Parts: sequence; structure tokens; C-alpha cells
Amino acid sequence: MQGLEQLGFRDRLGRRLVRCLIGLAIFAVGISLQMNANIGAPPWDVFHQGVAKQTDISIGKIIVITGFSLLLLWIPLRQKPGLGTILNALEIGLIADVALEIIPEPNNILIRVAMVVVGIITVAIGTGLYIGSALGPGPRDGLMTGLAKRGIPIRVGRTAVEVTVLIIGYALGGQVGVATFAFAFGVGPLVQFFLPRLAVSSGSAQP
Repeated sequence: MQGLEQLGFRDRLGRRLVRCLIGLAIFAVGISLQMNANIGAPPWDVFHQGVAKQTDISIGKIIVITGFSLLLLWIPLRQKPGLGTILNALEIGLIADVALEIIPEPNNILIRVAMVVVGIITVAIGTGLYIGSALGPGPRDGLMTGLAKRGIPIRVGRTAVEVTVLIIGYALGGQVGVATFAFAFGVGPLVQFFLPRLAVSSGSAQP
């Protein structure tokens, strides 16, 4: 009986891990689509772009460095990373560097707008998959929940942090545009739509 339970756990963990990896890859492609549309990057990626311009380090590497740096802020907040947290910090940046090289940067404004729309939807689907795998929040999401435990509402904390990184990123040369605000206001409702449809069942998510 114990052997069957262990086998079931490994099976569930394996399926959740695959969902997480696929979701993070999809997420990375989504933000790359929006960045290469060149009409405004997502708020955090405005920061990543700005730092990349000032350091001559690739955007993907900056995403990885930022992710692991944010995990240091989890320590005073007493947040514990999961497997999905570490994968999030590592995989998105690695995939983004590849995707940014492959995805074209069109001049046609209609194509660029379409890239943004597809990118935002793609990010929402990727988010639904990796959060729905229940393997731990990403570094940025965990920061928000950590602040919430200190009495700062998630909406307030998230807005304050994202506005801060957006301003810093813009000052460093990151691209702010109409798509930045489309992402900021559009991705939340889309994630809310996709998450319950893509999350593992409560039974599957239990170790």
C-alpha cells in the first residue's frame, strides 16, 4: 500500500512538474512577443530592459538575476520557495533570451498590436499553468504574498512594487508604451479566467 502511495505521489509530482515547465516556457514566449512588438513592455520587463541597456547583459540573464535577487527579499518576509519558485527564477529568462532572438520585430503597427494581444493572452495561459501546478509562487508573486503577511494588501503591494520598477526601468531606458498599460490592466482578469481551467485538481495537487 505504501509503495502504491509513493508511486502515486511521484506520478502527480511528475505531471505537475511538466505543467509548470510548459507554463513557464509559454510565459516567456508571451513576454517576448510583447517586448518585440516595441509598443511597450510589461512593467517588470521595462525594468529588465532598462537594466539590460545599462549593463550590456542580455534581458534574459537580467530576468534570471532579478528573480534570484528577489528571493533574498523572501528571507526577512519568512517566505519559503518551492520547486516552481526556483524554476520560475531560472527558466523564464533562459527561454526569453532564445525567444527574443527568434521572434521578429515587425514595422506594421497592426502586426505589432496583434503580437501584444497574443502575448498578453499567452502570458495569462502560462501563468495559469505554472501557478496551477501548485509547486510554489514565482519570486515576484511570493514577494507580494510575503508583504501581505505583514499587513500590506496584495493589491496595494503589487501596485507599489510594479510602479516602482516601472519608473526605475523607464529611467534606465526601458520601453513604456500603450502595451505596458494594456498588460497591467488586462493580464489579471485573463489569469483569473484561465487559472481555474488550467490548475491541477485538488486531489492531484496533494503530495
